[in-house]
Amino acid sequence: MKKKILILLPAFALIICSCKQEKEKPKVTYKNTTTTVETAVDSAQIEIADLPVQIPGTDFLLHPIGQYRVYDGSRKTGYTYERGSFNVSNYGEFEITGFLNNIKVQRVDSDSLNVIFDKPVIIQTATYLKTFADKSKEHLMAFTVSDMDTNQDGKLDASDIKTLYLGAMDGSRITKVSPDYQELIDWNYIDRTNRLYFRTIEDTNKSGEFDKNDVLHYHYINLSEKDWKPVEYKPV
Repeated sequence: MKKKILILLPAFALIICSCKQEKEKPKVTYKNTTTTVETAVDSAQIEIADLPVQIPGTDFLLHPIGQYRVYDGSRKTGYTYERGSFNVSNYGEFEITGFLNNIKVQRVDSDSLNVIFDKPVIIQTATYLKTFADKSKEHLMAFTVSDMDTNQDGKLDASDIKTLYLGAMDGSRITKVSPDYQELIDWNYIDRTNRLYFRTIEDTNKSGEFDKNDVLHYHYINLSEKDWKPVEYKPV
């Protein structure tokens, strides 16, 4: 009996390793990058909305839109059941987080709702630039978004490249400011200069992953200007 266990353990370990390798997906797949890749619709997903959020100092309600995922399982009795969550987002100080399909915006004196994005996206963060608003009276937001199926697995999700968008809270001026096929690392708003700084990384060796062998890019945008044009600078 002991010999059988010793023989089976290495094989079991190989199965576990192979499963882990299968789950790891590259961020970028370079075949057919010039063509539009259709994303598959998951029939197990149901679109729902969280209750609206009103960010203090604004006249807008934000309705986070996401997916209620149904997971099938079986009880010990053999009957199937469904489990999932009706919450699609979290709200912190001036920021909504989650894996959202969109955000709908509504003026407090209106029943009309408008979408922020007019194309398929996955929104991971939507941040109100409060310090800039206090000074300029403009209600701007920064969004970290996946907007392309960069790994070409037929799905748009958090496994795809994350990019940076800016826009007004009413849904106007939605602008992608980080370059295509560059992964957003982080961003920061500097009040004294009215500049929003951000870093991206480019997969220069075309490995499909972002690592120390790739190139970092540093940009800033002057939010006071009419056109949000990223300016690249080189601190190192």
